[in-house]
Amino acid sequence: MGLVDRRPNRGAIVAVITPAHLASMFESMAELEALCATLAAERMTLVERRELDFRHQQSKRFVDLDAEDEYEAFNSTFHSALYRGSHSSHIEELTLTTRARLAPFRRVQFRLDGRLARSWNEHNAIVTAILSSDGAAAASAAKAHVSFVSVASATYISGASDISAGSEHHTIRLTAICRS
Repeated sequence: MGLVDRRPNRGAIVAVITPAHLASMFESMAELEALCATLAAERMTLVERRELDFRHQQSKRFVDLDAEDEYEAFNSTFHSALYRGSHSSHIEELTLTTRARLAPFRRVQFRLDGRLARSWNEHNAIVTAILSSDGAAAASAAKAHVSFVSVASATYISGASDISAGSEHHTIRLTAICRS
């Protein structure tokens, strides 16, 4: 997944990821999620749409209870349903692989004040577009959602690591994220 660097005859170390590379990974994720949302709006069955909406509406209780762990688990299920709903196994596989690589960075977003409610509202825009079979709106909402996740994650990470402004050579150590 690129989270560990293997050094011949010297073992493995935690990977160091530059902010530019992290931004690039989130950019890729935004495009993949937008594609999945477009295809889901076009291809999801009525049963899949109803299930997506039902689960989304049920997740509001996690927001109301400020239940981070439960919402995080739902969030994973929600996004997997979008990928499955694309009805494209290769795109689903690419998106899941990219999501797994970003998992340590995505997870920290829920530690920011008000992020659960904002995430739910972002999901709501995606669900509304899918229920309306509006692929363009679903793509736009999904891309915006991942962009917000990227900013939220970077905001949290910048406070949790020793990144200083003004230098392009700063790195993000995964240990700073894993402490959270």
